[in-house]
Amino acid sequence: MESDVAETSTLTAGNRKKWTLAAYRYMARKRLAHQAEVNLKSLAVKCWEVAPGGPSYSPPAFFLPNQMERVTGWEAKRFFPSEHPSRTMEGLGALIQGPTRGYLLKDVWLVDGALYKDNASFWLSLKPTTFPRIIVEHEIERGAVYCTQNGNTWFGTRLMEDFPTYPLACDEGVPVTTAPSTRFPVSAQTLAYEEWLDMKPFRLNGAFFRQLVLFDDTSNNQSRHQRYRAMGEKLLSHVTYADHPGVFILRGGDGDLRLLRNELELAEHLRRTRGIRVLDPLKSDVPTIVAACAGARVVIGVEGSQLVHGVNVLQRGGSLLVLQPPNRFVSYYKFLTDRDQQNFSFVVGTPEGDGFRIDIQEVERTLDLLPS
Repeated sequence: MESDVAETSTLTAGNRKKWTLAAYRYMARKRLAHQAEVNLKSLAVKCWEVAPGGPSYSPPAFFLPNQMERVTGWEAKRFFPSEHPSRTMEGLGALIQGPTRGYLLKDVWLVDGALYKDNASFWLSLKPTTFPRIIVEHEIERGAVYCTQNGNTWFGTRLMEDFPTYPLACDEGVPVTTAPSTRFPVSAQTLAYEEWLDMKPFRLNGAFFRQLVLFDDTSNNQSRHQRYRAMGEKLLSHVTYADHPGVFILRGGDGDLRLLRNELELAEHLRRTRGIRVLDPLKSDVPTIVAACAGARVVIGVEGSQLVHGVNVLQRGGSLLVLQPPNRFVSYYKFLTDRDQQNFSFVVGTPEGDGFRIDIQEVERTLDLLPS
């Protein structure tokens, strides 16, 4: 399928410059007419169920007493101040996951990271320019977008959410993602992962689509589980590995600041006492990263995108131990470990300056709670 897609993209994208004021018309309607936002997917000529939803189960996380009392902030607190993460960590029990859906639209413009049709828009990346382009370089007969705004912003989300949607896009047309920008360039690790996963996306920020397919692929249903695990198995096929105690993935000062003051001390302690490997992904290439994480029984590290390297290849029954800043508790990884029949655990730190500190003995005791 991927070779067919590459050939199709060449045929449908050559020397077909088109003029458009779609972005400016949208801006004028919004600023001058004060029109409400229109959901682009509501303009679809066809909507269908790509994969069904179904039941799932959310067990309790593994954590020591009094950890949640340290939490002072969590994701989306300013939008949902009453939704403390303690409920998720205690286990949500039986759940019903929604289906994966597809939407077919006709005559859609892609201009600088945003899709436009009539009076609707849909942003695939953060708004990059004050003056959008009026000429697009490509005309595509049928494309399928697999990227999201969050995936184009955060490396971890790109691998955990956008990459599993790529096979769906290949089944529907030319797999499209937005081109890099100065603010959000494509990292060498992203390109290396794409190569190992046999991904050949068409990167562009300006195009006219005769037909365009979008997806709702956020539910952790069985289809998404299977696609993500297939991605992990493909990565593992590139390395030789055996089971080992675990890997500590360093975060350091990269990305949004979550500075664990005693990160190196903690990593060295676990290396010495438990045989945990220590990995610095900022100083390693993808083959080294996958080889270090493959076979790990537990993945450990500060909450953040760097953990995705280990979660990608964590096997069923494996464990994730997340070191949580008290002012930025994030539950996201638990939804993935619940879906993939893995164990989620965490330790909440205590504030120290512009960072936080994790008690080494609390980490030891939490590791002892995990299934062997």
